[in-house]
Amino acid sequence: MTKVLVVEDNPLNMELVLEILRSLEFTAHSSINGGEAIKKIENEKYDLILMDIGLPVMDGVSATKIIKSMPDYKNVPVIALTAFAMKGDKEKFLADGFDDYIGKPIDVHEFMKTIQKFRKS
Repeated sequence: MTKVLVVEDNPLNMELVLEILRSLEFTAHSSINGGEAIKKIENEKYDLILMDIGLPVMDGVSATKIIKSMPDYKNVPVIALTAFAMKGDKEKFLADGFDDYIGKPIDVHEFMKTIQKFRKS
């Protein structure tokens, strides 16, 4: 089963994402900021990380760079989950080390389609 860490500071967005992931039979854990996410991955192994960008304590881009620098997480996909949806934002996040991009507000169908690409068998 695919184990996912969702890093999101908005409680409603977190609830929606966790509900979708669990309906798809992913194991989902949560974190409310980048610093907390880094602490969690030091103690758990995740197959996929969904990372909000505008987070308190440590933003998602900084947290992702730290996570991707860790040997155990170098190849773990991190998906930007963000309201930054201007032209060029997706490309910027991919250049910053993210493996994919999901815009907010979340389109449930598109979210499910994107997430399925990262399912572990």
